Amino acid sequence: MASYEKKSANRSLHLFGPELRKYRESADFTQDQLAEATRFSRSLLGFIERGQRTPSRELAQRCDDALEAAGDLVRLWDNLRGEVSPHWFRGWLGVEQEAHTLHTWQPLIVPGLLQTEEYARAILRGKPGIRDHEVDGYVSARLERQAVLARDEPPMFWVVLDEGVLHRLVGGQEVMQRQIERLLMATASPRIAVQILPKDLGVTTGVLGGFVIAQLPGAADTVYLESALNGQITNRPEDVEAVHATYDTIRVQAHPRHVSTELIREAEKLWT
Repeated sequence: MASYEKKSANRSLHLFGPELRKYRESADFTQDQLAEATRFSRSLLGFIERGQRTPSRELAQRCDDALEAAGDLVRLWDNLRGEVSPHWFRGWLGVEQEAHTLHTWQPLIVPGLLQTEEYARAILRGKPGIRDHEVDGYVSARLERQAVLARDEPPMFWVVLDEGVLHRLVGGQEVMQRQIERLLMATASPRIAVQILPKDLGVTTGVLGGFVIAQLPGAADTVYLESALNGQITNRPEDVEAVHATYDTIRVQAHPRHVSTELIREAEKLWT
């Protein structure tokens, strides 16, 4: 883990807490009063003010509303969330929030927007040299990203997974069981489509890495390309066209949605 990323995670913890305390005291609130107003525990608020826990966006929003901070605490949280993420990923956060449609191909793991906390934690713990507090920060940031799918007008999310993803052990049997259940829940959403690419198809298109295509209103498509080192974000027309062609080739060979859902159900039984 790069020292820059570790410092960013620590900075996020230590900047939000004092700001929260400052706004609380300016509003003449005790921690008990803020806990009652936000429905978060006093102990959690204390941990956050001391920089010992990572705040969620919901907590920042409730504190902002209770303390009449005019959006300052939410904006601070948004800025610090970007700092918790690797520097090469920060540009993607805004793209993901603005997109009206997201297409993704994942040959190895469930995409981040559909990961459970335990599954995400197991994935992130696999990074060489990563420390527990860094894992906590990254997991929190990943889960907060998922709020984009729960807003009033969420983007369409088209997901194509290699069938091997359903059978690849990540974090243990119980972790996989809950993750497959989460996928099944996603298939019930009218805004999420999940298709499975048959593992015995023998195709090699897309095996070199996953990617996401973001379609934005009034702007060119942007793609995020995953790699073993750092991800790459680009909207160069030739790159976007090539990724679209790869995605179309993969998707046309995937099972239709109803067949894919049955495959996910079968995988759920295997992990139960």
